[in-house]
Amino acid sequence: MSQRRKFIKKSLLGSLVALPTLSHALPRIDFSRKKADGPLILSTWNHGLPANVAAIEKFKQTGSILDAVETGVKDTELDMDNLSVGLQGLPDREGITTLDASIMTGDGSCGSVAFVRQIKHPITLARAVMEKTPHVMLAGEGARQFAIAEGFPLEKEELSPKAQEAYDEWKKTSKYKPVINIENHDTIGMIGMDDKGKLAGSCTTSGLAYKMHGRVGDSPIIGAGLYVDDEAGAATATGLGESIIRICGSFLIVELMRQGRSPQEACEEAVRRLISKNRKNIADIQAGFLAINKDGEVGAFAVHPGFNFAKANLTSNELIDSKSHF
Repeated sequence: MSQRRKFIKKSLLGSLVALPTLSHALPRIDFSRKKADGPLILSTWNHGLPANVAAIEKFKQTGSILDAVETGVKDTELDMDNLSVGLQGLPDREGITTLDASIMTGDGSCGSVAFVRQIKHPITLARAVMEKTPHVMLAGEGARQFAIAEGFPLEKEELSPKAQEAYDEWKKTSKYKPVINIENHDTIGMIGMDDKGKLAGSCTTSGLAYKMHGRVGDSPIIGAGLYVDDEAGAATATGLGESIIRICGSFLIVELMRQGRSPQEACEEAVRRLISKNRKNIADIQAGFLAINKDGEVGAFAVHPGFNFAKANLTSNELIDSKSHF
């Protein structure tokens, strides 16, 4: 199955290569003050590269930026080599994999699910919450019951081979200490703008490895892991969710852009705010922010080195190193 996934990804990437440049290099470029020649798709970490390809292909089919950001992260939810997103992700301390996801459009429509079990695509379930219920968030057994009512198949509850091996090794000591850029590398957040300036975003994760059963991070919390507003911009976050929740990180960035800050300035201010609230253990905390404003200008910033993001349009898809505070 893993080989098949790799083949599919290569095929998708190949389809985009027909359009001139598809670089997986890590260029250090000035990505501020550059307007989008829509659509523009941004996503966190290197798994954002194939996710961006899926998003662009979907946009070409439907012209919907909402469809694009949902489809893009669905690719990551199925990636058996990714142990931080989807049902193949690393479990909690009880050996159970639970998932969080959120989705939002620039008109304020949003939906999310938290602490969900046995659902292959929590991002699609989050969209169903947005479009088919009067609520924003459903959690736990209630989210699972809603999924069943909507016809979502329940997957067999078992760890993937890689997750089982890692969990068995962890149980030898059962110690919990996040390692920056490894256990904090726990999300794919995607934000996008179409050729008319409409924005949408998505965020999905299996959360921190070996978390307490019931723990929910920033990813399904509108304003923390994701926030989108057509009048100002969009932002998403990745890293240690507790630190991001404490500052409502994505909402903060969008509001700073509304006040006139560039996406880069807004991301840097969010990181400074996060550090000020987590000074005692900041050496063990990684968090990264990614933003786009209504003019298509882009920004990214992290607490520590190691955060990167993928940026794609109709002609290119590149991985870019973010700058960091430390």
